[in-house]
Amino acid sequence: MAIARALVNRPALLLADEPTGAVDARTGAQVTEILRELNRDGQTLLLVTHDRAMADRCAGRVVELSDGRVVASTPAGVSS
Repeated sequence: MAIARALVNRPALLLADEPTGAVDARTGAQVTEILRELNRDGQTLLLVTHDRAMADRCAGRVVELSDGRVVASTPAGVSS
């Protein structure tokens, strides 16, 4: 429901902070697929997650932070 509310105004940037952090595996897979489709359709996402596999599935680029600093910036699917 939160994704639908966020999209109703067609934002230029969709912020998603741990979007699958508090859901079961099935719902997490559904949320991941929704985010993938949105990104493929041109929606810009800023996704915060500890789940690298999810980031690789939903994003074109993964930026890793440690202690508030960028430590890596790679295309999705490329481990740093």
